[in-house]
Amino acid sequence: MAALAAQTEIVESCRDLAWWRGADHSWHIEWRDGLYAFEVAALLADQMRDSAIAGPLAAAAGPASRGSAAIDVLGVRFALRALDPLGRARLRARPGLWRLAEALDTSRPGDTRRAWEELLGG
Repeated sequence: MAALAAQTEIVESCRDLAWWRGADHSWHIEWRDGLYAFEVAALLADQMRDSAIAGPLAAAAGPASRGSAAIDVLGVRFALRALDPLGRARLRARPGLWRLAEALDTSRPGDTRRAWEELLGG
């Protein structure tokens, strides 16, 4: 969950993020909207790298699709399930009142209202 929390794009775009321990000691993570399951699996695998350890800490544990994927992290299986996913490309294109990327964008001219100004009414 710490690896997911480090990815603000994932947390902001998902609704109903839930996780629980399975009967077989695996972890199940489920969300609505947000990224495809294979995109989350790739992000988590990238997050799980340690230069002190030879080889990856996380690896795919079966086929991945838009709706489901599984990864193995240090011998623990994580089953990922996306309900009604939108995918990264659609999420970035979707306009919204508050997006962290927009709020931190300093490349726009100064006379343009920023997302945080819209949010706070400033």
